[in-house]
Amino acid sequence: MPIEGSKDKGGPRGVNGDRIRLGMIGGGEGAFIGAVHRLAARMDDQFEFVAGALSSTPAKAKRSGAALGLARDRIYSDFETMAQREAAREDGIEAVAIVTPNHLHAPAARAFLDAGIHVICDKPMTTTLKDALDLQRRAKKARKLLAVTYNYTGYPMVRHARQMVADGELGPLRVIQVEYPQDWLTEKLEATGQKQATWRSDPKQSGVGGSLGDVGTHAYNLACFVSGLTLDSLAADLSRFVPGRKLDDNAHVLLRFKGGAKGMLWTSQVSPGNENNLRLRLYGPKGGLEWHQEHPNQLLWSPFGEPTRVISRGTGAANAAAARMTRVPPGHPEGYLEGFANIYTEVAAAIRAARNRRRADPAVLYPTVVDGARGVAFVEAAVKSSARNAAWVKLPKI
Repeated sequence: MPIEGSKDKGGPRGVNGDRIRLGMIGGGEGAFIGAVHRLAARMDDQFEFVAGALSSTPAKAKRSGAALGLARDRIYSDFETMAQREAAREDGIEAVAIVTPNHLHAPAARAFLDAGIHVICDKPMTTTLKDALDLQRRAKKARKLLAVTYNYTGYPMVRHARQMVADGELGPLRVIQVEYPQDWLTEKLEATGQKQATWRSDPKQSGVGGSLGDVGTHAYNLACFVSGLTLDSLAADLSRFVPGRKLDDNAHVLLRFKGGAKGMLWTSQVSPGNENNLRLRLYGPKGGLEWHQEHPNQLLWSPFGEPTRVISRGTGAANAAAARMTRVPPGHPEGYLEGFANIYTEVAAAIRAARNRRRADPAVLYPTVVDGARGVAFVEAAVKSSARNAAWVKLPKI
């Protein structure tokens, strides 16, 4: 039975005397995702949070850093200064987490990659494909990792599903359905000054995608991760149902994958009754799989012509791919924070491998700069398609 300490050599769990020194850009007081990243980074004791430029407002940056126990000389008011000074220190950070609004992802990532520091970036990686491809080139030149926190790929039963597909248990995939509806923007929340709604609905900060960039990229990445397929083309219908909203709050997207599989993606933030209802379904001639993020510890497996079976995390029915991601015995739920932590722990294993200029264990999986660039390409293609009355648009090769 997999419990804490069971993860294999690809990403060891438990107390680690060789913690990776981590910095953070954004995520100060009043921020949601910064705290999530810090918890995820420390859950498996793989990182030590030692430096930050936690706000673009100097006073707020100082307060935030002090509240989190950072040394005074490692609290910065801008990421450029932080990148330069940390790179010059013997005990400088080895990796940085970027958790700002979207428009700052690219300039911050550039600064740290150019300073020789690994980057862990929240999604979407950038607001334009041009910037995404630039970061891809810079990461390769610097020989540094750029990971993107598509955190749902870290859930144990998502890994189980991916392995089942790879092993051919469904046969060649025919249909992929993925959806990510929420309801928190059903009314014009951004008009109240609510921080998360304000920047996410502002094209200058969020980019060209609204719900598409915020949660649609998660759905798209999850479909590609589990299926192992690459999207060839799409046809999208984007809507702004709330009057005066500047970015989409609902999107319906038809998908054509290389190899012949077809799919549909629905993303929405104006669907009452949906909190965080990410759901993935895959079908082949041998059977179908279904996974719900709000019930993450179970995977539904429907062999063709047989009753549907429930595969539970932590039980003997779970495969090795799921076991690597599992901390506690069955009946003890693992979810959002643990899945997020799994991404950080996988990245830690990859960073340690990179220190010695070797490849990480093949079992180590995390969303890379390529996945990040493909997510941005997906958003741009969907916006372009919708502007052309849902015309089919081919995805660029990345």
